[in-house]
Amino acid sequence: MKKTGFYITLFIVCIYCIGPFLWQMISSVKPSSELTKLPPVLPHTLTFNHYISVFQGHPFGRIIANSFVVSMISTVFSLTFGSLSAFGLSKLNIKGKGLIFAFVLSISMFPPIATVSPLYLVIRALGLRDTWWALIITYTTFTLPMSIWILSSFFREIPDELYRAAKVDGCSAFQIFYKIFLPLAGPGIFATAILVFIFSWNEFLYALTFTSTTASRTIPVGIALFPGLHEMPWGDIAAASVVVTLPLIILVLIFQRRIIEGLAAGAIKG
Repeated sequence: MKKTGFYITLFIVCIYCIGPFLWQMISSVKPSSELTKLPPVLPHTLTFNHYISVFQGHPFGRIIANSFVVSMISTVFSLTFGSLSAFGLSKLNIKGKGLIFAFVLSISMFPPIATVSPLYLVIRALGLRDTWWALIITYTTFTLPMSIWILSSFFREIPDELYRAAKVDGCSAFQIFYKIFLPLAGPGIFATAILVFIFSWNEFLYALTFTSTTASRTIPVGIALFPGLHEMPWGDIAAASVVVTLPLIILVLIFQRRIIEGLAAGAIKG
């Protein structure tokens, strides 16, 4: 009975989690005449016109490219600065580590709506509005606390004897970092990279505020601007949602083992 109850609960949770995505997939292949029928039913005929419309009626290819470039560069910057900071705070003799950690974490405590206005003024003053760099700098800033927090737990649990032995052998602190500690913290780096990439890929508020044209507009904003003046293209929105969600699902499924290892190890070591 316990095993049966477990599988029933697991099935309900899975349906709850994947239900919205499955419904978007169904809606994306429904003819427009069936999208608003009540009660909603499975499509009698399948159509892929919505997928064609997404790329023909909108600059969706450019928007996907914008999101990919912004997310990748933000992830690289966040991991680079985050891993260096985490190593220093975990292994080097730095005064006031507690205060530094508190300051870093305080960045993530502000709600985005409270920071968007002053950040907009800074971005505009720097001449970066409607550019990739406006989003890259912002995303890197707000993902750094997560990167530092997760990676610090990994570096902290690597024996100090390795650090001291490497120092005796004549390695500099930076050589110890990238030759010894970085490979050992691989699972944590991998898990952090996925989390940062997903955040940058899905972020909406800053992308809406800092961009105004397709030159730098990202996916969430692009989909939000699909509705016309007198119509709501539900089929196109559903198709676009499926197109941009599938890469993340495939990425997580391929690397799920490494992600789970990284998050579980970080939770245990933290």
